[in-house]
Amino acid sequence: MSPTSTEPAPLHVLGALALELRGDARVDRDRLEQAQAGELADLIAADLARFAPRAADLELVLVGAHYDPVELLRPGWPLHRELDGLAARAPGRARGRVVAFGASNGQLPGDLTPSPDFAGGPLRLLPFVLGGDAAEVAAVGERFETELLETGMAGAATALAAQALFGLEVEHARYLTVHDLAAMTSLQYEHAGLAPLWPVLETALLQPEAEAWLDTPPEPLVRYAGGEARIALFSPQAWQRRYAAGLDCSSDDCRQRAFRQHQHFQARQRQLAAVLQAHGVPVNFVHCDAGEDCRAALA
Repeated sequence: MSPTSTEPAPLHVLGALALELRGDARVDRDRLEQAQAGELADLIAADLARFAPRAADLELVLVGAHYDPVELLRPGWPLHRELDGLAARAPGRARGRVVAFGASNGQLPGDLTPSPDFAGGPLRLLPFVLGGDAAEVAAVGERFETELLETGMAGAATALAAQALFGLEVEHARYLTVHDLAAMTSLQYEHAGLAPLWPVLETALLQPEAEAWLDTPPEPLVRYAGGEARIALFSPQAWQRRYAAGLDCSSDDCRQRAFRQHQHFQARQRQLAAVLQAHGVPVNFVHCDAGEDCRAALA
């Protein structure tokens, strides 16, 4: 199913083959040549038809390259959209067609090149798009959303082929929808202490036209609206008013403690901004001085 209410027909199933790498594995190759991509795509098509037989009647579009989760989980699903756009320009769209994009002389088409900034993570993803008749897409999408996370282990031939073609050490290979990936990432961020930011990021991904706030001290003040995140950049006095109103610093020790707390707060702001930007959400810092309504400043 289409992951957002803003995507036009025809509907698409957006997913990925997830390769969980061994902890000490090296990642030396992030893309396949065209023939290799086609070989892997045929195996993936067979796997998806095993999970939902009607998937065999849909067009499968795949890129023979692997990415970090943050490269897939971005507003508007740009990697999936790029795949679909490239396939639309290829002649002969038909039921059951398998379209694989690979590299030519090391170069991938369009905007499919994996970012070196996010290379080396333990989970690598090969995005795919299933498209075709809206009713068939909806049926396959519903089945994938309810079952794929639990039952979607890749076939042995597919896992071995991915391992050999990319030169990876793969611990597990399984299929996910973008919703499954978002749910997994939410849990990972919770364990990493980033749970307060997730509702803002989730809104950007699933309802990019909506608005969301992070307004729970001691966290930074963040507003998502209009496709961007605004973060209040507090002056020391404004920070103390909102976050440390009980401090009455008449001693050097207290002032030093307040200074350290403000620095820690600023580091947290930078951390949240970096996460949002990694997911393709533009970030703007908005200055807020003492005496200002900082929520209003973000409007």
